[in-house]
Amino acid sequence: MLGGMKLYNYFRSSASVRVRIALELKGLSYEYLPVHLVKGEHKQEQYAAVSPSGLVPALVTDEGDVLGQSLAIIEYLDETHPQPPLLPQDALGRARVRALAQSIACEIHPLNNLRVLKYLVRELKVEEEAKNTWYRHWVRIGLEVFEKELQRLPASTYCYGDTPTVADCCLVPQIFNGQRFQVDLGGLPRTMAAFDACMKLPAFQKAQPSSAPDYEA
Repeated sequence: MLGGMKLYNYFRSSASVRVRIALELKGLSYEYLPVHLVKGEHKQEQYAAVSPSGLVPALVTDEGDVLGQSLAIIEYLDETHPQPPLLPQDALGRARVRALAQSIACEIHPLNNLRVLKYLVRELKVEEEAKNTWYRHWVRIGLEVFEKELQRLPASTYCYGDTPTVADCCLVPQIFNGQRFQVDLGGLPRTMAAFDACMKLPAFQKAQPSSAPDYEA
C-alpha cells in the first residue's frame, strides 16, 4: 500500500458528491483535493496529468492508480470494500439498481452539467433565465421518468430496498442541484421519500456540498 486514497473533486459537482457518499457509506477515509471547476482548474496542466479528460471526480487508489467516472469508481469501491454493499446480491437487483443510477448519471446529468450550461451561455449566447429554463425542463422530465421506474418496484425505504445503493448515491446530488435551480420537485412521492430517507443518514449529510471543505455559498 502506497498511501491513502485521494479524491480530486469539486464541492458542487454531482458526480463528485456521488463518490463522496459512497466513501462515507463505507466509512473510508480519503484526502479531499478540490478542483475548482468555475475557475477552470480542471483545464490546467497540473490536473491534466491526473485526469486526461479534465473531468471530476478522479480517485487515486491506495496503490496509486487513478480512476475516473463516478459510477466506475463506486463499483470499484464496492468490489474492494464490500461492506456495506451498494449493489444487491442478485443479478436482477443489480440490473435494476444500475438502471436507476444510469437514468440519472447518463440521461439527466449530461444535459445539465457545468460545461453544457457554460456553452449555452458563452457560445450560444443564451440568456441566464433561458439557461435555467433548459436546466429545469430536462431535470424535471428525467425525474418524472425516474419516479415511474420507482413506482414499478416494490415499496422500499430507499430507491431499491431498505439500504442505500448506488442509485441513492446518484439521486441525492441530483436533487441538491435541482433544488438550487428551483426545479419543481412536486408529484414525485417515491423519489422524494428516498431522498428524505437518505438525508437522515450521516453519510449523506457529510457528503453534501455544504459540508465540503471548498464549499462556497
